[in-house]
Amino acid sequence: MDNFAAEKEAAQAQLSSAESQLQNMKEKGSIQAERIEELEARLASELAKAESDTEQAKANADTFVAVYWDDAEAAQAQAREAAETANTRAHWIKRAKELKTDAEALASDDDDDGRKSGSLSGEEPDGDDDDDDGRKSGSLSGKEPDGEETAPGDNQET
Repeated sequence: MDNFAAEKEAAQAQLSSAESQLQNMKEKGSIQAERIEELEARLASELAKAESDTEQAKANADTFVAVYWDDAEAAQAQAREAAETANTRAHWIKRAKELKTDAEALASDDDDDGRKSGSLSGEEPDGDDDDDDGRKSGSLSGKEPDGEETAPGDNQET
């Protein structure tokens, strides 16, 4: 029976050791479970914070985009207005140059006409009232404007 008692004692020692190991494992498992719960809670908190930060960043980005979109539209409107103004100015500058060219051409034509006919007042540019042949300016027929005849050497200036 000694053998049986020794086996019983050895079995009890093994059982006690197994129970002790089991208890240690349960404690470690419990500690690990608590640690897992803490990590899950921390992860959930960080996830909620990240989601909140993401929502805040999205709201800020939407506001930023809306402001800059409005600014871009205003800048486009200003650019269109400036382009229209520039086009209008260019048109009027071109028109002014055309009118200036036309006026210069007319003035040149008037100068040419004035030299040919003795100017608009009937006098030569040097103030002389008669042609080299002794007749009044513009009077190629040899007659005065009132119909009287003039002699070739007759100077009627007074």
